[in-house]
Amino acid sequence: MKLDWRVSGLALREPLRISRSVMAERDAVTLTLDDDDGDLGHGEIVTSVYYELDVPRIEAELADAQAKLADLTPEEAIHTDLRQASPGVRAALDAALHDLLARKRGIAVHELIGAEPPGSVPTARTIGITSTEQAVAEAIGLVGQGYQLLKVKLGTGADELARVAAIREAAPHAKILLDPNGAWEPEEAERMLCAATEFDIDAVEQPIAPGTPELLAEVAENSPIPVVADEDAGVPEDVRRLGSRVHGINIKLPECGGIRAAREIIDTADDLGVDVMLGCQVASSLGIAPAMHLCGMARWVDLDGHLLLARDPWTGLGGQNGRLHIAGLIGLGVRPA
Repeated sequence: MKLDWRVSGLALREPLRISRSVMAERDAVTLTLDDDDGDLGHGEIVTSVYYELDVPRIEAELADAQAKLADLTPEEAIHTDLRQASPGVRAALDAALHDLLARKRGIAVHELIGAEPPGSVPTARTIGITSTEQAVAEAIGLVGQGYQLLKVKLGTGADELARVAAIREAAPHAKILLDPNGAWEPEEAERMLCAATEFDIDAVEQPIAPGTPELLAEVAENSPIPVVADEDAGVPEDVRRLGSRVHGINIKLPECGGIRAAREIIDTADDLGVDVMLGCQVASSLGIAPAMHLCGMARWVDLDGHLLLARDPWTGLGGQNGRLHIAGLIGLGVRPA
């Protein structure tokens, strides 16, 4: 089996500001698996400063994987231990292998893994840290396009809630998620979440910095708003450690290692009675597509990474009207734009 890849840039329609950074573009590495029978599988890795994942590291890890996969069939390769690679690279290889195997069988990836067809799925849309006026304009525009779930990025300070209040007034019927990206101290998180109850918030993602799951569990137990663990729930062991003390788990395939890893986390969360959110990084439709095939298992779907791009090099997921769907009936369901 042959593995090739190419590097390209992904520019955002406009810079996205969150509590820890501002992003205007990132690189994407698109990989292709060829089993010499005429079938191809595709996957995508995006660079990340936060996870110290740049193009040289990605290419070095892909070269190592290439040597391991060269003499394997897709059926053998999908069970190969690639844990020495970063989660993002593992996720892209996992996506390409699922895409390839599904294409060989003439079925969609969700059929391959025994999941329900996702159908038409409402997705959240992100409003970055910006002025209140701009945030309100974005909220009104997104609701007008059909979005029913808005994710609001927050920084520190009580004045951040003024922006949430304005968005709630502008979009009275939308569901709202809050995402401070771990910017709050535990005491601040409890104050902010108590104050935010008047805005009818659906949930908050990782309100405090990752690395202290016991503190996150304490915040969740004292919070009147459901708390969703993100970076503190990257593997099943993390989920079991948190147990039902948090209300939800945010699963991002590039951060947990792909479809198979995500299924294990979902099953663990389900056993504990904890809700699942499917999240994403900024990526093309190819990078978002693998998570789409798991949407039937999630309470919240936040797969808008491709919608933030100035130009998406892949197509097939839609989302411009607030709802995602898989256009293609084979493999991941996406194709080059």
